Amino acid sequence: MIRIGIVANEVSGDILAASLIEALQAKRPGLRFEGVTGPQMEAAGCQPLDRIEPVMGLVEVLKHLPALLAMRRRLYNHFRADPPDLFIGVDAPDFNLPLARRLKQNGIRTAHFVSPTVWAWRQGRVKKLHSAVDLMLCLFPFESEFLRANRVRAEYVGHPLADQIPLEPADAQQLRRELGLDPQRPVIALLPGSRMSELKMLSAAFLQTASWCHQQRPELQFVAPMVNQRIREAFSVAVAEFAPGLPLTLLDGRPREAIGAADLVLTASGTATLETLLLKRPMVVAYRLAALTYWLVTRLNLVKIPYMAMANLLAEEELAPEFLQQQVEPEAMGSALLALLDDPQRRAEIATRYAEIHKNLRRNAADRAADAILAMLDGEQK
Repeated sequence: MIRIGIVANEVSGDILAASLIEALQAKRPGLRFEGVTGPQMEAAGCQPLDRIEPVMGLVEVLKHLPALLAMRRRLYNHFRADPPDLFIGVDAPDFNLPLARRLKQNGIRTAHFVSPTVWAWRQGRVKKLHSAVDLMLCLFPFESEFLRANRVRAEYVGHPLADQIPLEPADAQQLRRELGLDPQRPVIALLPGSRMSELKMLSAAFLQTASWCHQQRPELQFVAPMVNQRIREAFSVAVAEFAPGLPLTLLDGRPREAIGAADLVLTASGTATLETLLLKRPMVVAYRLAALTYWLVTRLNLVKIPYMAMANLLAEEELAPEFLQQQVEPEAMGSALLALLDDPQRRAEIATRYAEIHKNLRRNAADRAADAILAMLDGEQK
């Protein structure tokens, strides 16, 4: 029986890993999976060895570093003592690639699903990929081109979210009814992040922005999907402090319904911008790091891309207004939201461009990734 170790430690990584596990099982029944999991991976049949609390930022990760290093040692010792046929890291490159490198040194084949953003910042990391992975599975076409140019074996497979989300956008009014919102009143969705560190950085600004918009337009209503109970409790505390009278509906999960029900989305930079793009909704994007992290990134000139939001990178233009660091200010973000709300022609243009991008990313990604992995495994076993 082929045994595969697989590690993901982000909400988005859990979704991607689960889609890959399901595709591999469909093509090769009887495969066994174990690793660091989220709920969707476990539902797909992956045996959990551990679970991890995701964090972001150079500085923010420091207080979690001892626990992360201890977990990685446990995983290395486990897989070294009982080697799998393949190790797959899913995203989280700072955690997964050093583990993959050590496992590869012990003769274990390795793959990585979701290219690290070496094309965007810290480009020197590409040199280390040779020693860490035998195969890189890329979600976006510009990634595989960059990696192949740097002698890393890479396959562009497309993005599973583009396969899962229909090309035709959902009916917003019907979704509002299902969520208990007034179908006739405009809706702004708030997505302040799936990580606690993101939430701490952005919740106050998002709620103050929503309150500012509501003061200008009392007919507005707001919806915010919460990724888990811990995030919901923390955000509820912020609501009571910064926006106690806001007409806000909190949801347990259901981010796609919330985005689809909205006229506009105010979101943290990250996978949510891609999901919002695929759902064809205009957005305003915020990105904020700890002051020291931001200083290090800018001082060392680590960022090599024109935009922070993946939606804008894919569009190759700033269709979604971006607010970075000190720019994350309620009136500025609120003004950008209301400008979009008042311009239906612009919203329609953005939706059309997002639909074009969606079609280009829709490639049966999980199946393509599974085929590439099985071809590598079969080639090694011959």
